[in-house]
Amino acid sequence: MPDLNDATRGRILYGGDYNPEQWPEETWQEDVRLMRQAGVTTVTVGVFSWARLEPTPGGYEFDWLDRLLDLLHAAGIGVVLATPTASPPPWLGHLHPETLPQAENGTTVWYGSRNQFCASSPEYRRRAAAITEQLAARYGQHPALTMWHINNEYGTHCWCDATAAHFRRWLQHRHGSLEELNSAWGTAFWSQHYSDWAEILPPRQAQYIRNPAQLLDFARFTSDALLECYTAEHAVVARHSPGIPVTTNHMPFWRGQDGWAWAKRQDVVALDLYPDPDDALGAQYGALVQDLARSMAGGPWMLMEQATGAVNWRPVNRPKPHGLTRLWSLQAVARGADAVCFFQWRQSRQGAEKFHSAMLPHSGPDNRTFREVTALGAELDRLGPAVSGAPVTAEIALLHDWDSWWAGEQPGRPSQLTGYQETVTAWHRALWESHHTTDLAHPAADLSGYRLVVIPSLYLLTDTALDNLTAYVRSGGTLVCGWFTGVADHQDRIRPGGVDARLRELLGLAAVHHWWPLAEGDRVHCENADGTGFDGALWSEELELADAEVHARYRSGELAGRPAVTRHPYGEGTAWYVSTQPEPEALRTLLDRAAREAGARPAVEGLPAGVEAVRRGELLFLLNHGPQQAKCEPPGEWEDLLANRRADATVVLERHGVAVLKPVGA
Repeated sequence: MPDLNDATRGRILYGGDYNPEQWPEETWQEDVRLMRQAGVTTVTVGVFSWARLEPTPGGYEFDWLDRLLDLLHAAGIGVVLATPTASPPPWLGHLHPETLPQAENGTTVWYGSRNQFCASSPEYRRRAAAITEQLAARYGQHPALTMWHINNEYGTHCWCDATAAHFRRWLQHRHGSLEELNSAWGTAFWSQHYSDWAEILPPRQAQYIRNPAQLLDFARFTSDALLECYTAEHAVVARHSPGIPVTTNHMPFWRGQDGWAWAKRQDVVALDLYPDPDDALGAQYGALVQDLARSMAGGPWMLMEQATGAVNWRPVNRPKPHGLTRLWSLQAVARGADAVCFFQWRQSRQGAEKFHSAMLPHSGPDNRTFREVTALGAELDRLGPAVSGAPVTAEIALLHDWDSWWAGEQPGRPSQLTGYQETVTAWHRALWESHHTTDLAHPAADLSGYRLVVIPSLYLLTDTALDNLTAYVRSGGTLVCGWFTGVADHQDRIRPGGVDARLRELLGLAAVHHWWPLAEGDRVHCENADGTGFDGALWSEELELADAEVHARYRSGELAGRPAVTRHPYGEGTAWYVSTQPEPEALRTLLDRAAREAGARPAVEGLPAGVEAVRRGELLFLLNHGPQQAKCEPPGEWEDLLANRRADATVVLERHGVAVLKPVGA
């Protein structure tokens, strides 16, 4: 199976989405000249070109694309050619309204924007396959082609009748019989028993809270239905161009797709990433998403989209300050990206994204943005031979599972204030601020290579995952487990005892008597065994211990005096349990202690606040996210690859500064 290395070939790919159909053809020559000036090596073409490529049903027009690909190839610029199936032309929705998605309340989602397709529609799939076949047959062997890009940011949901029929087929395959489905969905509750497959619908708008197990299965189905669309197009292009890698771009930490399942079907994991430049923790959010992309890929990945400046979809869209584009791009490289690309090359003059920034802005090349992207292109060209293909090694895994996300955020749960993404982000932040490089992993994955495994909160854990965690700790691993974990099985049934018996044994708990969620703004004070204290938010639990040791107790509220944080030796390993959400400093201290006791060490010790350190292969990346100059003293002798000289003993990083260090003599 081809992979990203087949496209990079020892380089870091650099470029962005290119939409020349928005411009007169005489502009293309200028575009190519400026691309070469900026160090662009790759562009993605055709993402939203279906109406231009097939302006009438079956009437294909490829002459313009022929000239474009020939022009790019002559300039030495590789092409990531997209199938345009994310945005069907208006004629498809007009002639075949059954291809349009329907909302939960039955209203049609019309054309006039993008992504207006039902993934279950046979006519949509037929038309998507046809345009993909035409493109692949014509360009599958074109010398400019370096990668295929299928669709764009899959995320469409639909509740129409075609989806209902598809959902029923999916359920029959998953459950086998109506008896099994009724058992899995708990349909004895509220008189929901099904006596015929035809009675089953997607979870459309209903009078009150809908069946949670039905909602969970529909989330799984929707991810799988979109994946079927992807794999169908993947098969077409791969048949015409074997050896050319195929990808699609994921939205960052997106709830709508099971990324673990999708990554298995992609040659290259590609991601779009848009941290808010006004967010003080934007760099940490970026690091989390980059760690997830690397973990999904199992190695190098592609940053398919980011912004050079302002976006167009926040309430207030501010540009990036000087140096931030470079900083966040090199952060992605540090965390495993072998391709750094933007949306888009030339800023649009019309349409919904005319205020979204681009590599070449409205004001032209005599602009700070273009100068910065040109300088970045030169730096990535220098770094490529030293970094492309190199691994990022992590000693810690943070467990993440889309099934648990879907199940844990449904209505009717103990607290509507708890958010899966926010909890994962808080725990990752604690490790990031302690300079511990972290993978994300599925709870049933092989964990034997990690010194520490952390679970922020996984409401749903399968039997396989629970057995995996037990074996990991018994064999000498260290686990830190967060609140409200192991409560439900794979079909969202509450485990006997409220928390699975295997997990209770692993954690040294006799029982979790009650979950005590906290009101918005409430805090519960906790005291550590050494007399120090911290506050917890969002959640607390009434625990009864078996043989776990108390690390911290609640000192306020209804649970005053009861255990809050515990530690339990189990087999050759250790399992911690954290029954509240500690404030950031306390969580950072706790996870850093657990990591160090497990033998995990940060990339560099003693760094100033705001400086991030990541090791990739033999290289050490130092990135200054702080508001002012920072000084670092990494041990050893280093060559600064960006400055192209031997590094001083004290590395000085200006605001948004980066150093990429290589050991002298390596």
